[in-house]
Amino acid sequence: MPENFIKELQWRGMIHDMMPGTEEALLKKVSAGYIGFDPTADSLHIGSLVQIMTLVHFQRAGHKPYALVGGATGMVGDPSGKSQERNLLDAETLNKNVAGVRKQLEQFLDFDCGENSAEMVNNYDWFENMSFLEFIRDIGKHIPVNYMMAKDSVKSRLETGMSFTEFSYQLVQGYDFYYLNKHKDCILQLGGSDQWGNIVTGTELIRRKGGGEAYAVTTPLIKKADGTKFGKSEGGNIWLDAERTSPYQFYQYWLNASDEDAENYIKIFTLKSQKEISQLISEHNENKHLRALQRSLAEDITIRVHGEEALKTAVAATKILFGKSTSEDLKALSEKDFFAIFDGVPQATVSREDVKNGLGIIDALSAKTGFLKSNGEARRELKGNAISVNKEKVDDSFLVTEDVLINGKYALLGKGKKTNFILVVE
Repeated sequence: MPENFIKELQWRGMIHDMMPGTEEALLKKVSAGYIGFDPTADSLHIGSLVQIMTLVHFQRAGHKPYALVGGATGMVGDPSGKSQERNLLDAETLNKNVAGVRKQLEQFLDFDCGENSAEMVNNYDWFENMSFLEFIRDIGKHIPVNYMMAKDSVKSRLETGMSFTEFSYQLVQGYDFYYLNKHKDCILQLGGSDQWGNIVTGTELIRRKGGGEAYAVTTPLIKKADGTKFGKSEGGNIWLDAERTSPYQFYQYWLNASDEDAENYIKIFTLKSQKEISQLISEHNENKHLRALQRSLAEDITIRVHGEEALKTAVAATKILFGKSTSEDLKALSEKDFFAIFDGVPQATVSREDVKNGLGIIDALSAKTGFLKSNGEARRELKGNAISVNKEKVDDSFLVTEDVLINGKYALLGKGKKTNFILVVE
């Protein structure tokens, strides 16, 4: 018998709305349910993690999860929570995005575990050969216009206007549920709270057209305690793709969460038990300055998304940022992580010829770079043991050579604990 999926979500604070009878239906038998993912990019960002984790809990409870990637609906555009029309995507871009999303979902869900193996479906497969006339005849006639007009996603756009394309989106998404209900025995659709209207259109279509069993559960939209938007940083979205958001930046996002947010996030984004989380929160509250909750959260999610090696690099990069590191730690960094850590640090370029036979440290500090104002200042700082190269103290005899360089082209010059300068060798 399946475990109580709804109870699991409830203690984690992951239920916003639920159709009556859902919990009872899921306890009777192993059931199939799905969540739709919008392929507007070739990577998901952490806003999608809530829905991914919902499917993970669904599978862990013994049920069969379907991840629907909207190859067809990506060509239409979902109006939910948006104030303007979205740019529509061409087929080539969509196919690339769908492949990227599929790869990321496979990191979380088990696609080979028997009866409740996860499956990926693409709604383009059932819409590809459906004509417009067929759709309005067989689907459109079952849902009244006044029912569609009453949805918040439509009402909120009536003054500014919305196209028929976006108005029809709830019918298209509703048909997804109907199709999966009929062909895959899916009885449950899950999604964010902004999807409630679209999801219940699906349950209504199933009831009116097929008379099948259908339920809905939505999760709350995550909000940060300070009112800023979850999943965003100064640089934009926090992506699951390491090329878009480095593991170091990803790790830092969670590490910098407030105490209140970390207490919320650790329930939603990790698989730790209620007992483990209670203990962690208790330990954290005894010594808040150690940020045990944030560290546990950041480590758990970074491993899940990027793997253990990426976590080690992210932790090493964090040590570098706070001054507890060696030149070996620096040399282990990728170029992307190096510049993510030292974002905004001034830099100067010298030629490779300059370092071939060794560039004297005084020239590296002043004449060649302008890091310090003069050779005299450079000598004084060196005498005071205030100068470092790649986080290691040096004296006035030090030479910058090729074997000193990070990734074969950078050296990090430092004065004291807080003043850094990047020497670029080209």
